[in-house]
Amino acid sequence: MDLILALKALILGIVEGLTEFLPISSTGHLILVGDLLHFNDEKGKVFELVIQVGAILAVCWEYRRKITSVLVGLPTQPQARKFALNLMIAFMPLAVLGLLFGKIIKAELFKPLPVALAFIVGAFVIIWAEKREHKIRIHEVDDLTPLDALKLGLAQACALIPGMSRSGSTIIGGLLFGLSRKAATEFSFFLAIPTLVVASLYDLYKHRELLALATDAPYFAVGLVAAFISALLAIKGLLRYISQHNFIVFAWYRIVFGLLVLATAYSGLVQWTAG
Repeated sequence: MDLILALKALILGIVEGLTEFLPISSTGHLILVGDLLHFNDEKGKVFELVIQVGAILAVCWEYRRKITSVLVGLPTQPQARKFALNLMIAFMPLAVLGLLFGKIIKAELFKPLPVALAFIVGAFVIIWAEKREHKIRIHEVDDLTPLDALKLGLAQACALIPGMSRSGSTIIGGLLFGLSRKAATEFSFFLAIPTLVVASLYDLYKHRELLALATDAPYFAVGLVAAFISALLAIKGLLRYISQHNFIVFAWYRIVFGLLVLATAYSGLVQWTAG
């Protein structure tokens, strides 16, 4: 095993796990860290898709009882069918817009400098949302209506712009639409399952010729395990955090991180990929 490549896999796995469910953009972080590690070619993009599986498994494990009860209850329980329908509805805007505009977005925006700008813009959206008066009408994810799910799906679609954050867009959209912090955060976790599974399978199929399981499997395993453990810690930590705090700290993190990338780019300290 190439130890340098294994270390890169470990770092990217940790980055994916820690950032996937926080409102700070996992895609943005992976683009930036991949650029620093010189692991941002087509092979690196396939690796990022594989390690997302670790993050998906983490949320499935954390909510295994809820997921199991929904799956078991689908044939007989209206509440289970309603929950599954809401996830399908919320998933559709991102899926449709991704198919329509995904190639253009990846060609133009999947670069460090546009990501840094999106970090900063997204931060001000979070601050604006948090400064508004919250009128909570939905306290639990089971209370969502199909219309609520559609609104959250449209909010999640903002994450097609790398650096905006899938979870952040969904959570902040939820706050604006009257969800409690807990309900908005948990729905973003559940919505990640179909979103990441479908997106990963679709992209892996498109890049199947780049998969070389015999040689890549050890590095995939390192990244996947690292993503699973770090994502599980991030999920548990975020749920504890939001019970007593708002999301403004993440906004300030995004601003500092985005400005740091811009400063290093324009000073020449870091030779980021053009864009």
